[in-house]
Amino acid sequence: MTKRFGLLHHPNIAEAERLAGEAAARLRTLGVTVWRASSYDQEEVVRGARDSDLLMSFGGDGTIVRVARTIAGLNVPILSINLGRVGFLAELQPAEVLDRLEALAGGRFWVEEHMMLRAELQRGERVIEAFEALNDVVVSRGCLARVVRIAVHVDGQYLATYAADGVIVASPTGSTAYSLAAGGPVLDPQLSNLVLTPVAPHLASGTALVLPATAHVQLELSAGCDATLTADGQVDVPLQDNDVVVVTASSNLCRFVRMGERNYFYKTLLQKLK
Repeated sequence: MTKRFGLLHHPNIAEAERLAGEAAARLRTLGVTVWRASSYDQEEVVRGARDSDLLMSFGGDGTIVRVARTIAGLNVPILSINLGRVGFLAELQPAEVLDRLEALAGGRFWVEEHMMLRAELQRGERVIEAFEALNDVVVSRGCLARVVRIAVHVDGQYLATYAADGVIVASPTGSTAYSLAAGGPVLDPQLSNLVLTPVAPHLASGTALVLPATAHVQLELSAGCDATLTADGQVDVPLQDNDVVVVTASSNLCRFVRMGERNYFYKTLLQKLK
């Protein structure tokens, strides 16, 4: 059966679109059916991904996070090509792509599964919105430099009320993103855990907590000023006093295409963190 690949490029990175075009031409000579789209065109990405064998993401870490959230639940593996600044999630550098396409078309790769997060915004008795996230869910202050108060419960047990800039709930994948910058630990991305990290807490412990994947984390807001809910730094929803955000492990997984060694993460960690 002919393989079908989707090539998704960041619309504001000219090199991403150019390289995606070169890769598409080469894949067609290898007998692969190819479609292309902007990673920002969510409807087109979902429509194309439904009957695809593999997606290639041309951009930075933000591009692959966007793609992962867009196709959540479709179980299509993603290969990321790094055209961004950091590239924690990327598998290939641009110069490697064309040389690896024959192996890719031949199925010579392995798939690594990463847990995702689900966040529900509850207002009163109603769920207002729900989100999937690959990296993190954050409840934080808005544009004013004033602390918000966030009462945290884990599995129904009260933990603490933080007067802080915010609270992050991260996945193992997201442990190397905002949570790390806020002082949280780094987790191997193949683990199944949640990381709870307060951001600049006032007169309180800033220690991050590593929780099991079964944990239900409830964040109840008492702001007195503007506050917001963000998912992966790409979804932004204004919050009201007494709003509750419940974060759990998602039933969906993100599947990454890997072409190197299975213990790659520790080498990547040393390189990126210098």
